[in-house]
Amino acid sequence: MEKMTGGDLNSPETMRDIISFYKRLAAQKESLIRLDDFYGMGGAWIAFRHDDVSAMLKDPRLVKDMRKYVPQNEPEAAGASTYVGKLLEWLRNMPNMLSVDPPDHTRLRRLASKAFTPQMIEGLRPRIQQIADELLDAVQERGRMDLVADFAYPLPIIVISEILGIPAADRSLFRGWTQKLLQAAVDSSQGSAVEEALEEFIGYIRTLLDEKRRNPGTDVTSGLVQAYEQGDKLSENELLSTIWLLIIAGHETTVNLIGNGTLALLRHPGQMRLLRETPSLLPGAVEEMLRMEGPIVIASRFAGEDIAMHGKVIRQGEMVLLSLAAANVDPQKFSDADTLDITREENEHLAFGKGIHLCLGAPLARLEGQIAFGTLLRRLPDLRLAVEPERLVYNHGKLRSLTSLPVLF
Repeated sequence: MEKMTGGDLNSPETMRDIISFYKRLAAQKESLIRLDDFYGMGGAWIAFRHDDVSAMLKDPRLVKDMRKYVPQNEPEAAGASTYVGKLLEWLRNMPNMLSVDPPDHTRLRRLASKAFTPQMIEGLRPRIQQIADELLDAVQERGRMDLVADFAYPLPIIVISEILGIPAADRSLFRGWTQKLLQAAVDSSQGSAVEEALEEFIGYIRTLLDEKRRNPGTDVTSGLVQAYEQGDKLSENELLSTIWLLIIAGHETTVNLIGNGTLALLRHPGQMRLLRETPSLLPGAVEEMLRMEGPIVIASRFAGEDIAMHGKVIRQGEMVLLSLAAANVDPQKFSDADTLDITREENEHLAFGKGIHLCLGAPLARLEGQIAFGTLLRRLPDLRLAVEPERLVYNHGKLRSLTSLPVLF
């Protein structure tokens, strides 16, 4: 039996074909698979069945805070001498709502959630539509574009920048920083680039915060600064890390939802034609793209205590990797799991996670996806790939993402 490795979880081959990856996991004949090492962080367990992953995402015995189980004074355990160690040490000192547990998680999420109320998200609809149209206006006469660089990336980065009050001239900085950080955990050559990107990124946020202190506005960053200065239980590092997280999570996942989802439609012309003819199917279509083409491949946790499962024992402190991508194509949960079906009615996918760490920005991502796909299909009736699908390249990183998506129209 072929033994799984950490690199198998997010290799370009896995990103290209999640169905085959699921079958490889299932071929292990075990529902809980042991990895000897996960990128220098020690052994780990993989869960990939939908019911298991769903239950574990909600299990309070599985925690997020690595500070409890990756000792600061043990360099080998923390990977401190490696590129992984640089990330771990930074995350240890810069907690945000995705990296901590209650009660800190509850406090930080409450503060950040003020930016993502249903009313505020729905109020963004006209502006998001305007941005989508302007981006296509800019390329319409060319008859071709890189859908990632020209449309999927700028749309969400403009939206989250306006939410956070980031100047338009600075938006181009974030793509380079986030790409370095997202690829760092799987590429040992990125050690110095990680350190440099972190320093530049956090330096930028410090400057942004200073500006908001001097000239506060109605944006979310100004609101968080005011909460910090009013003693609303937000430390300076938490403030920095929260803005950092909102920038990355606020655009990078949606970039890849739009890119991956558009490719899925182009490879399933019948589904694309149906969606173009029946725009009312857009909400369900976005859910189906999230299921089959979701950008987040793995969620990680640590066992807060010994946990017995499937005849095995996950020891306290051990890492658990929850394969959201594999769970979303589990044939035990979804009929015709390997088929893109935009009319699918029962679609309890896990693309946004579950439980207390359910993605805070899910409503915004859904809205951006619906507007993006709807606008592409309405404005570009002859949309098609400019290269053979086999020539497309996926990044080797933490997200399922295409390096580019050349299209003609």
